Amino acid sequence: MNVVVVGAGIAGLACARELAAGGAAVRVHERGRVVGGRLASKRLNGRYADLGAAYFVADDPDFAALAEAWRARGLARPWTDTLAVFPGEPTTGPMRWAAPGGLRSLAADLADGLDVTLSSELSAVPEDADAVVLAMPGPQALRLDPPAAVADAARAQVWEPVLAAVCTYEKRSWPELHGAFVNDHPVLATIFDDGDRRGDAAPVLVAHSTPAFARPRLADPGAAAGELAAAVNDVLGLTDRPEVHVHRWTYAQPKPGDRSFATDGRVWLAGDAFGKPRVQTAWLSGWAVARAILAQSTER
Repeated sequence: MNVVVVGAGIAGLACARELAAGGAAVRVHERGRVVGGRLASKRLNGRYADLGAAYFVADDPDFAALAEAWRARGLARPWTDTLAVFPGEPTTGPMRWAAPGGLRSLAADLADGLDVTLSSELSAVPEDADAVVLAMPGPQALRLDPPAAVADAARAQVWEPVLAAVCTYEKRSWPELHGAFVNDHPVLATIFDDGDRRGDAAPVLVAHSTPAFARPRLADPGAAAGELAAAVNDVLGLTDRPEVHVHRWTYAQPKPGDRSFATDGRVWLAGDAFGKPRVQTAWLSGWAVARAILAQSTER
């Protein structure tokens, strides 16, 4: 089997690794300069801050096995099962995992040994492959003019935007905080202590905006830096002024879907819109597509 995977986020890399393990010849094209997609870490002031996914949950047996393998190699660690709520009482849920080297380091680990071409933006579905996997948000997949059933599935996806603000302070001046959900706020949805989840105690907070705040500011996200920092300080009662970096996520939050992937002939669509929007969901979607492609190959 000759397979092209378009997109080197967690779904695309999971798919490519499983395909390669099954004996397929796999090429991965990624339009960005690095792998990872929304499993993103950006180097600021000499360290990497996680500005995409805040953490990952591993309650599926197959993904949990991968998490434990990362843990054994020091790439990931269980972080916390409790997050603050503003206003309200802390909430306890599943264990959230973090990565000492930044979450993108996990994507880099998945990409190791694969044939990945970066800064490679395709404008159409490749013709020179037995199967093509579009591992990306539906609106982006539509730019490649996929076949009807995949296009219909892509159009059915509903995505919300988010602005992520990395706030770097001179010193840590907030009480112990893993992270927090911010309820009914006009600007913020979450705040995470990046120094806590990374384990280096850096004075860095990463906040994610509400979709409503992000939507009219996508054209110039940097202009929202002051409002985002002021909102973080207001929620946490801080007075120091941080250095702020703002990143735009046009397709940040999909509405949950009810299947693992979509397909039409030799073209497949995968990603975290197929299920609860999680890192784990994206991995499972890409893995399921790979298994389905390999099964088809065996049947031929």
